[in-house]
Amino acid sequence: MKLIADADPLQYHNEFSLKRYLRAFKTVDAAFQVLSYALYNLPYGKKDYLTRIVLFQAILKTNKWKIEYGVQSLTESNPIVKQHLENNKARVLRHRDMVGRPVIYIPAKNHDVNDRDIDEITKFIVYCLEEACKKCFEEVVDNLCIVFDLRDFGLSCMDYQMIKNLIWLLSRHYPERLGVCLILNAPALFSGCWAVIRGWLDENTSSKVIFVNSEEELCKYLIPDILPDNM
Repeated sequence: MKLIADADPLQYHNEFSLKRYLRAFKTVDAAFQVLSYALYNLPYGKKDYLTRIVLFQAILKTNKWKIEYGVQSLTESNPIVKQHLENNKARVLRHRDMVGRPVIYIPAKNHDVNDRDIDEITKFIVYCLEEACKKCFEEVVDNLCIVFDLRDFGLSCMDYQMIKNLIWLLSRHYPERLGVCLILNAPALFSGCWAVIRGWLDENTSSKVIFVNSEEELCKYLIPDILPDNM
C-alpha cells in the first residue's frame, strides 16, 4: 500500500482504514497476516497474497469512486446538501454516543419516498457519512452510530431503494464504519418493512441493528437529551 500511496498520494489509507477493510473480509487470521505484510513487510503465503490483492482492489475502487462521485464537493454549501439540511432529512449531531461514536440522526417522518430524487438523497447520505467519519477519534473508536427515529412513521416514509443504497455504501466504500444502528419508536407496521430489510443484511450487520423500546434502554447507548427535538 505504501508503494501505491507514494506513487499517488490520493490513494493513501492510514492503518485504521486498512484494518477496517481487513475486518470486512471476514478472514480475521489471514487478515492480520496480510496487514503485517502491508505495514511491516513480513513474509506471507499464497492465501495472504490473494487476500492482499483483493483488499487493495477494494481500496483502489473506493478511491476511484470518491473522485468520480465528487465526494469532496459534498459540503454544506453544496445546493443538494444545503436543501436536505434545511428540510431536516438528517443531521450529524454535535454530541457522541456512550462509547464516543459520532451520531447520525435520521427522523423518518421528514422523508417521503414519493417526493425525493434518489440520486440527490444518496449524495446527502454520503455527505452525512463523510462528516460523521471526520468526527471519529480513530485511535479510540472508528465507527458510527446511526439513529433512525420512526416517530410518526408512515408507509410513505419507507424508502427501500434509499436503504439499499445506504447498505451498498456501507459495505463497499465505508466498510466496518457502522458500529450500531438504533431504531427508535418503531410502530407495528414497520415489522413488515424490517422483514424485507433484514434479508439484505449479512449476520454481522443485522446484529448491529438494535430496536430501542424505552428511554431506559436508550440510555445504554446514548443520552436521550442529545437527540434533537426541532426536526
